[in-house]
Amino acid sequence: MATLSIKTMMAALLAGSIAATAGGLAYARTDGQAFDPAKAQQRIEKRVDKALTGTDATTDQKKKVTDILQAAFKDMKPLHDKRVENRKAMADAMQAPTIDKAKIETLRQEQMKVSDAGSKRFTQALTDAGDVLSVQQRQAFFKKWSDRAEHGNHGKRG
Repeated sequence: MATLSIKTMMAALLAGSIAATAGGLAYARTDGQAFDPAKAQQRIEKRVDKALTGTDATTDQKKKVTDILQAAFKDMKPLHDKRVENRKAMADAMQAPTIDKAKIETLRQEQMKVSDAGSKRFTQALTDAGDVLSVQQRQAFFKKWSDRAEHGNHGKRG
């Protein structure tokens, strides 16, 4: 069995958590309010600051980690738009008078490509952020970030 580094395991474990959190904060608006990119960027900054509280991370390190995650978030917007477009096309295809299995399979494959691209982008952001931090800082950061997700707080703003 291959031995994975802590960094690799944490990145893999948390990629989904971060993607879901960032995506949820940004796009899953069910309260009728329009999405505000500036507020989403502020939430990322606040979340990074909170996750690095209690570490010896410098202001510069916090800014770099925040910038990395904010850039990833911005990069994810077109992927989100494509997922929405694909879901609508899939719903239309499934509700058509005749089911076009080839079209549905093409849409499914496209969704998988979009999901993979998003996963790759967030994993890159996580590893890039990890490179900015010392081992102890990185461990504390990812522990706080994952503790939040594990305790069901990833859907709450604050």
